[in-house]
Amino acid sequence: MKIPHDINEEQDYEIVARVSLGAIDYQNFITDMAADRRFIEDHHTQCEMGSVWKCLLVQQQGKNDGVLVVPADRCYIKYAAYYTGL
Repeated sequence: MKIPHDINEEQDYEIVARVSLGAIDYQNFITDMAADRRFIEDHHTQCEMGSVWKCLLVQQQGKNDGVLVVPADRCYIKYAAYYTGL
């Protein structure tokens, strides 16, 4: 579900890695973000919170929008945000 956010809580971010998933895999990901995902584990060491959050961008193949992810551990998502692709 896409919901508005508090503009005062926006963070600067950098996309450090991109993952492109097929339609079914992407739908599965956005439906259940609590499940362990190998692609998050593969990139978790590149992501971190700081003055600029380093994020993993997960997208559906052929789409510009997606989900920015900051993992807390190897494959657990701590923060996620909708990315418009703009």
